[in-house]
Amino acid sequence: MNDRPMSDQPMSDRQTSRLSLAQAAFVVARRDFGAILFSKAFLFFLLGPVFFGLISIGAASIGRQAAENSDPPVLAVMLGAGENLAFRYNYERLQSVVDLPRIELVGPGEAMAPDELLRQPGRNFGAVLHGSLEAPHLAGTEERLERWKGPVALVAATALGESSRYPDVTLTPTASSQSSETRARSTTATAALTLLFLLTMLLAGMVMSNLVEEKANKIIEILAAAIPMDAVFMGKLFAMLAVSFVGIAVWGAIAALIIAGGGAALGPVPPPAVGWPLFVALFLVYFAMAYLLLGSIFLTIGGMAPTVRDVQTLSMPASMLQLAVFFLATYATSSLGSPVEIAALAFPLSSPYAMISRAAQDPALWTHAVALAWQAFWVFVFVRFGSRLFRRRVMKSGPQGTPRRRWFGRQPRSDAAPA
Repeated sequence: MNDRPMSDQPMSDRQTSRLSLAQAAFVVARRDFGAILFSKAFLFFLLGPVFFGLISIGAASIGRQAAENSDPPVLAVMLGAGENLAFRYNYERLQSVVDLPRIELVGPGEAMAPDELLRQPGRNFGAVLHGSLEAPHLAGTEERLERWKGPVALVAATALGESSRYPDVTLTPTASSQSSETRARSTTATAALTLLFLLTMLLAGMVMSNLVEEKANKIIEILAAAIPMDAVFMGKLFAMLAVSFVGIAVWGAIAALIIAGGGAALGPVPPPAVGWPLFVALFLVYFAMAYLLLGSIFLTIGGMAPTVRDVQTLSMPASMLQLAVFFLATYATSSLGSPVEIAALAFPLSSPYAMISRAAQDPALWTHAVALAWQAFWVFVFVRFGSRLFRRRVMKSGPQGTPRRRWFGRQPRSDAAPA
């Protein structure tokens, strides 16, 4: 063991005794992770998402209603050639006085089994009317059958010239249709997007408040004297990401117990297009990307703000930007492939939200590989830029350089001989 003081040791010995950037960041991350995880405040923090869960349920209901209004299901009319025309003619007569569903005539060349027609992609059929005007058959989901039974009987009776007798409509329930699957996936997409946004905002804000508290207690100055500030930045950021995954694991376990115990009362959960195992994995990955992007911004703001009041002032634009990002991604949910969705996918801060929405509605996987590579690039840029700005602002203890003049008179030269 070398007993010489540090000032007497060679420069090479002093350089090898310092930790590397990764090692120093790991030391900070381990310290913050243990301090936060075993604190009393973390227990109360775990109760917060209960309220956010209620907001998510409300947002999912609103998103489902919006998706249904933007692209309402269609009634496929597959009667005989002459009866199709008669049904449409009387439908147009009654449409101005009665609320009727949208219809689309299916010609003899497109005739197929009702189940196959309902599942045909790109058509958005909610039910199929077949048989004849005197004995109409309506096939579709139970929700659509109950809603459209009356309008179908009214139009058929009008086409037959019957004013006092309505034909009996035979109902054939089906398990699902393309329209119901589209709405179900849209509901899953909106719920996942909202949950991802709430978790990111809730957890990313903690890293900023933690930093401001350590600045007020002068702990950050002790860390700055021992290890590089870049290591402090990355250590705190990844420590909070690890704490976030612990919280998500606890909340996920509670949700699994609720579903296992009362899943029948909650009803069936619409499955995503990529399947539940892959969807959960993508959700965690996109959460990490969104957290690192937003957390690096908040951590930089915390380094720039000297007081808690300044933090609130400086973080307001970032919070407003996140709300705009959330609305952009939510709007793009119901219009896959549109220019708005492409813009949401390309913008770094909205890309994780738009991609988790796409995972719920589109089974293609190559888009996720491209998006993750794009997001990883911007995570590197944000973390790198944030750590440099963090180092400059936190290490700044006074004015940069010596001012040449004061407000009154000339600044005296520091190297001038005393009079």
